[in-house]
Amino acid sequence: MFLQGKSLIRIIFAVLLLLNFAFSLDLLRLSEYKDQNVSGWLASEKLDGVRAYWDGENLLSRQGKKLNAPLSFTKNFPKFALDGELYTKELKFEEIQATVMDKLPDEKAWHRLKFHIFDVPEASGGLLTRLEVLAKFLKNEPNQNLIIIKQIKMRDNAQFLKFTEDIIVKGGEGAVVREPNAPYERKRSKNALKFKKFKDAECEVVSINKGSGKYANLAGSLTCKALGGKDDEEKAGEPKSGTIFKIGSGLSDEKRQNPPKIGSIITYKFQNLTAKGKPRFPIFLRVRED
Repeated sequence: MFLQGKSLIRIIFAVLLLLNFAFSLDLLRLSEYKDQNVSGWLASEKLDGVRAYWDGENLLSRQGKKLNAPLSFTKNFPKFALDGELYTKELKFEEIQATVMDKLPDEKAWHRLKFHIFDVPEASGGLLTRLEVLAKFLKNEPNQNLIIIKQIKMRDNAQFLKFTEDIIVKGGEGAVVREPNAPYERKRSKNALKFKKFKDAECEVVSINKGSGKYANLAGSLTCKALGGKDDEEKAGEPKSGTIFKIGSGLSDEKRQNPPKIGSIITYKFQNLTAKGKPRFPIFLRVRED
């Protein structure tokens, strides 16, 4: 009976894993810009918002979870898919994330956000042709909650670097540049590149280290384990899966009083890797809630 019970638990666990895989979203993912020739490509600002996917009926997180957006926010959205960022310049990322992930949606807070669209995944043709599908829809059905992210053609790499620098100087995160004729790819794409001042990555919190001095009785740092992925060859600039390191910078006093839970996934930024493969100057950014 005991063995049968253990076997049943294994079967249930396997089914749950399969269900989780079945309902996860395969979305376009960005590769790193590393001086690839981007002449003639289309550039746009990389917004520091929450990724979202409209499937024609529901607004979903990048993990495929249904977001509790009020009906007034998604009213008159098109019946075709949209990929983009929930974002507003008025709010910090943590405030945007809190609004989007709230189980009881705050209608007033949601209407401070806009859904900034960078692709129409199921449309055919190149990027501008796909975005034109949404543009035509909005001509007939105007919607203040939907904004098409402006795409600017780059003459050469020098213009792209200047474009990115101008965004960063103004406090932006960085830029994205895309091959204009490439289809929407539901994977990490070499035709869609991101370029930022700092690299960022995700890790799992494995322990919380007590602080000292002014941080006595508070969290001094987090010990983290780097996450890997099925496309590690595209993550050459990130620490290898399983790499253990500490993050102490970037934690606010509030976060030191209430640090991320062990097992939670956090996002951090860093300059590059040390000779031992650990992130140099890692800085805590946020807890991933989706």
